[in-house]
Parts: sequence; C-alpha cells; structure tokens
Amino acid sequence: MLSCAAMVPGTATAAVQLPLDARLNEQIVMVPAGPRMNVKLETTLYKPAGPGPFPLLIINHGKSPGDPRSQPRDRFVYMATQFVRRGYAVMVPMRTGFAHSGGTYSDFGCNMKANGYQQAGDIADVVAYAREQSFVDPERIVIAGQSYGGLASIALSTQSLPGVRGIMNFAGGLKVHGGSCDWQQSLVGAFAEFGRKNRIETLWMYGANDSYFDPALVNRMYDAFSANGGKVQLVAYGPFKHDAHTMLGSRDGQQVWLPEVERFLRQVGMPVDPVYAVAEPAPQPRTNFAPLDDVAAVPFLPENGRRQYKAFLTKQTPRAFAVSSSGAWGWAEEGEMPNERALAACQAASREPCKLYSVDDYVVWGDVTEQPKDTMTGQTE
Repeated sequence: MLSCAAMVPGTATAAVQLPLDARLNEQIVMVPAGPRMNVKLETTLYKPAGPGPFPLLIINHGKSPGDPRSQPRDRFVYMATQFVRRGYAVMVPMRTGFAHSGGTYSDFGCNMKANGYQQAGDIADVVAYAREQSFVDPERIVIAGQSYGGLASIALSTQSLPGVRGIMNFAGGLKVHGGSCDWQQSLVGAFAEFGRKNRIETLWMYGANDSYFDPALVNRMYDAFSANGGKVQLVAYGPFKHDAHTMLGSRDGQQVWLPEVERFLRQVGMPVDPVYAVAEPAPQPRTNFAPLDDVAAVPFLPENGRRQYKAFLTKQTPRAFAVSSSGAWGWAEEGEMPNERALAACQAASREPCKLYSVDDYVVWGDVTEQPKDTMTGQTE
C-alpha cells in the first residue's frame, strides 16, 4: 500500500470517503460472481463519454495486511486515466470478501496455486459480466493485476477466455508474513504450473527494489513459467523510489510502465493512441504565506503537530498536509488523490473545517485570522 494511517491517542477514526472522479465518469457498480453468482463485487467503473462499445481494461488489486473487509476500494486512477484517454472502459473489481464486496475471503495459506486460482475465478466472472454490457467491445479486453492481483491474473491466463488478448502482471505474487511457510518456493511452483497451462500472452514488470519480490525470486518465477511453455515478456526495471512494489499506484510510475504497456498493447492488437481528452486535476495555487520548511509558520498546530509537519517534509511527492482551527492535522503521501486524502484524514479528527496548508513542495495556505479552539487532535495518513 502507498500510505498508512495512525490516530493520535484520544481521537476517533473515521472512514476516508473520496469523491468520485467526474473527469473519468467514475461510478461504482456491483458485479455478480461466485459459483452461484450470488456474490456482488464492488467494482469501480471508468469510461469515456458516449455509448461505446469501448475496449476494456480490468485491473486487479493486491491485498493489504489484516482483514480484507477493511481494505478500502482500490481505484488505480493513474492507469485508468491513461486508458480512458485511449478510448477504453476500465473496471476495477474488489474480489470476494474485500471492501464492500459480498462473500467471505478464502485464504489457502502457502498453497499459491489454490490462492491464484481462487482469485482468478472472480476475475473470470467479471470478464463474463463485462462482455454482456453494451458499452464493452467483447472482443477487445486486456487484464492487469498488481501484487496479489498479478498472481490472480497470471492464474487466469491458464483459461481460454473469449475476447481477452493479453494479461499484464505488475509485481505479481503473494507474500506470507510469519510462520514457517516457504512461500517463495510455493510461488515458483505455482508459476511453473501456470506456465504449463498458459493460454494468453503476458507481460511482467518487476522493479529492483521491490520489498516483496526481489530480483532473485522474480527470476525463479520467470524461469519456472517460461521453461514450462508460458508466453511471457519480463521487464525488469531498476529501483523505483523507496519501493518498486508501489510503482503502479504512483503518479510517477507512469513514466516506467506506460511505454512498456503501449508496446505490449500493440503486440496483442489493442488500441494505443489517445483519442479522448481527460483534463488533469486543477493544481492548488501557490501562495507566499511562508517558506515550505518554516515549521513555526504553520497555523493552529500543537507541538506534536509541528513535529508531524517536520516529518512530513521528508515524505515523497505527491504529498499534501492539511490543518484545522481545531488543532487537527492530516497528511498523505504518494498514491492517488493525496490532497483529498490529507483533507479527509484531518477532517476525521476535527470538528472544524480542514484546509490544505502545503502540496508537494510549496505552500498553498492563505492568510487566516481565526484562532485555534483546542489542540488535542491530529491524524496522519
């Protein structure tokens, strides 16, 4: 995951609700899945204006540590934006037991084959649903997956799926935390089987400083898959920021994955050229309120909040810091919609409205005269 959250003791946590992205006609639909088709998958849908039919990209999410039910809806806004510009509809399903999807998540522990096939079942159901929608071109579909979603997508490549022309694996796999499970060898064995049964062209992208899957393990998985007949193109790129595992969800990751994805799309006969205009989010205007590193100038903050702001200045961009006259604060680093996430994190701890103080490497705060009402709350994300 690209961000973390923690509350100062004594405050209450609230779910972060982010606005839908009107630029991409974002909406949430519930897709039927499961053996009896009685599980509804919370699915983010983006598409160009108009009736279509559009080629389709389905993006599959990873798994955060902890309860899958508490994992927030994945959106992959940066990848979705690039594909909508190219005339695609994009679907991002939360699989069974994740977020607001129905059913119960099934965990097969160290059995990576079973884990992959179980998750691939949901993706296959989404493909079948999508092919029946009037806005989807049923013969032009590609699949992408990040982390656990990458493992699931490669497991899916063992099926003959009408209309699916290619599968893209970004840092795919599943790491087991703790215990005596040899999850690395289990992954290698799973990819060997997936290679033997592979039926769809695949593209793999792994970075040198991936905190889950290091280059030695990636090479073992690749060798197992390809030696058993799997159709695969491996792009082993260098380090990406602090952790290449987060590359696909990063604003700056686009310069890494987009050229390789365009090349792969051409190879499998999918559209590549931009055909729709999608506006970039309007930037926050820079102000001359104070220098970025003037910690004392940030209004309303208690001493702990000032320490948090000083720490925030070491974080990666994109980033944002928000404050409130109640003494609350919130920040967000990397990932999607950092401005909105920072504001939501602050607002979850505040009885008063929150405003952005700084974005990336500049201050956006305007002059204010209101004095703080209390200094007991704060939140980071």
